[in-house]
Amino acid sequence: MASFEIITIPDPVLKQTASPVDRVDDEIRAQMDGMLEAMYTAPGIGLASNQIARLNRIIVMDIDCRDRDSGSRTPICMANPEILWQSEQTSIMQEGCLSLPGAYAEVERPAEVRVKYLDRDGLPQELQASGLLSHCVQHEIDHLNGILFCDYLSSLRKKMLIRRVEKIKKATLF
Repeated sequence: MASFEIITIPDPVLKQTASPVDRVDDEIRAQMDGMLEAMYTAPGIGLASNQIARLNRIIVMDIDCRDRDSGSRTPICMANPEILWQSEQTSIMQEGCLSLPGAYAEVERPAEVRVKYLDRDGLPQELQASGLLSHCVQHEIDHLNGILFCDYLSSLRKKMLIRRVEKIKKATLF
């Protein structure tokens, strides 16, 4: 299985738009598996291909892995995810990102979404998501479009958040 390094800001690939995959084949499944491994190791609950410096439309998520002691894993792998519908009702949740280590902020998003995608077998699927899963899938699809969660913040708050990440990164280099 391929081992992927998660890139962090200010890497420019994080601001680029990923391209659709033609089909889900063994190479894409291997990428999904490697992304899950990197996500679990980090640890995180979602990862988009941009975060491993690949520009194809692949995301992986597992919101159940937050409880590390349970050993429960219910990964969701999506190729070419696309939001079909979003609720008018919104919700606010604190979000973080493996590409912005140590940074967290409250983000307002639609409370529910319906997403279409291709699964690990290349079969078309739809997912109705609410709560944490809704925020997670929207966050990861944003990555594929070159959008980071800090882009939803005021410019002052965003600058403060990025400075905090830079300080954390410098501190871990020594």
